[in-house]
Amino acid sequence: MADQFGVRLSVGRTGQCWDNALAESFFSTIKRELLGTSAWPNRVTARTAIFDFIEGWYNLHRLHSSLGYLSPAEYETALAA
Repeated sequence: MADQFGVRLSVGRTGQCWDNALAESFFSTIKRELLGTSAWPNRVTARTAIFDFIEGWYNLHRLHSSLGYLSPAEYETALAA
């Protein structure tokens, strides 16, 4: 099924939880901090809220331990300097 969508599956062995740890952490944050807070009347509303959450909060303000407790925007600015 993944081939139909042009997606390459993880190369890790079954049972290695750290293989997708970063993605799992990201989706867990969205579920906990956004999606679990409201009822979503339709897919478009939820999709818009997810986009706004990622662009407005997750990338600009939320501190990430894997980036030295900087936001992604601050981290990228520091790399460019």
